[in-house]
Amino acid sequence: MRLTTMTDYALRLLMYVAQRPERLCTIAEIAQAHRISESHLMKVTHQLGLQGWIETVRGKGGGMRLAHAPAAINLGAVVRSIEPDFDLVECFSDTNECTLTGQCRLTGVLGGALRSFMAHLDGFTLADLLPGSDLALVDAGKATGAGGHRVRMHIERRRPL
Repeated sequence: MRLTTMTDYALRLLMYVAQRPERLCTIAEIAQAHRISESHLMKVTHQLGLQGWIETVRGKGGGMRLAHAPAAINLGAVVRSIEPDFDLVECFSDTNECTLTGQCRLTGVLGGALRSFMAHLDGFTLADLLPGSDLALVDAGKATGAGGHRVRMHIERRRPL
């Protein structure tokens, strides 16, 4: 599964803005910081505003800020609100014409994987992505998962000592 560029940029934008709560942030500065297109970021900003994740202020001195505290912005909810669909395979779509429908177990396997993915995202907020959070990236680059596939890294909450 791959998230769209829109979702990637939306999460980057939210992290950037969350780290600067004392002021309004502009599309131009975020685009420059992440070396991404201003016009694409404008679409992302518009969508985040429509979904209620950010507030925008127009005009001279305008910009954007979070509409909620970082701890109140659930990552799963953000991804669901930005992604156009989660049709991992044809049988997930409303226009399904797969000849295996009703005879294939892949739908259940992939559906379970998608539910696990979203449930994992639901366990985190924007606050967890900010510097100083209690999350640690654990490099598991040498580890392998089921089927011998490489696992790049995972995220875990740090436990107090």
